[in-house]
Amino acid sequence: MDPLLSEFDSFVRTRTPALLRSAYLLTGDQHLAEDLVQSALARTHRSWNRLHHSGNAEAYTRKTMYHLQVSWWRRRRVPESMPGDLPEPRGGGSAPDHAHQTSLRLTLRAALAKLSPKQRAVLVLRFFEDRTEAEAADLLGVTVGTVKSQTAKSLARLRAVAPELAELYVLEGSTR
Repeated sequence: MDPLLSEFDSFVRTRTPALLRSAYLLTGDQHLAEDLVQSALARTHRSWNRLHHSGNAEAYTRKTMYHLQVSWWRRRRVPESMPGDLPEPRGGGSAPDHAHQTSLRLTLRAALAKLSPKQRAVLVLRFFEDRTEAEAADLLGVTVGTVKSQTAKSLARLRAVAPELAELYVLEGSTR
């Protein structure tokens, strides 16, 4: 097998679960998330010759995902639903309280569904991906001021529609 193809294959196998989690949070739908990741990986593959040396393949793929998602928002206005299951991160620690986690996950899913796609993307970038305001603005192709205002509006909306999520760090007022 070609060494470059082998490196790309390894990248896809190791990073796809994390990319799918981010894509799911951006799209709110497992199937749309899979499409988004697949499209971004196809573009990453086309640029692999220059990306594998620089070590920026994941950053390039994520930025491509965010740009594709913004393009999809602008092209179509389809009612959204979140019928799929949120992918679980690998690993773990002590025995979790599954009932509480499930309840929290369902509440979060329902609350995120009430946000606009742009608001959801800003929250995913800022709090799930732990991006700075400047990084989120760059990835979404908007100004830092837009990220700040959308973050504030999104958090206020989440507080209003799901006050039971107040225990989450996202709702406690991050200082990033």
